[in-house]
Amino acid sequence: MIPPFTGRCLCRTVTYRCEAAPLWQGHCHCESCRRATASPFTSFLGVRNGTWSWTGQAPATFNSSPGTWRDFCPHCGTQMAYRSTRWPDEMHFYAATLDDPLAYQPTAHFHSVEQLPWVHLSDGLPLK
Repeated sequence: MIPPFTGRCLCRTVTYRCEAAPLWQGHCHCESCRRATASPFTSFLGVRNGTWSWTGQAPATFNSSPGTWRDFCPHCGTQMAYRSTRWPDEMHFYAATLDDPLAYQPTAHFHSVEQLPWVHLSDGLPLK
């Protein structure tokens, strides 16, 4: 992904802009992400704090577990980002919120031990 890049929610209320390339890009299979997105897995990109900003209305935040927050649009409900004390210097944006999702290039599947048995992957990316 070549910066700058931007993203938004469904109703265009919550928007963001990133000024640096992602630190990583990948798919998450953990149960928490599945439940938050109502999908079998979700796709993220990690961006270093200080290189991104909310450019529209700031999102609402849900403390989904100790030390973990999920940011979402308070109007349309779109999941926007994930934050955790586990990665204190990063914001994890949902790849589906990108204005240009074709620029997204995942390199791995994370928490693959929690992958649902009816999800069959054939992309050749490493399972972590």
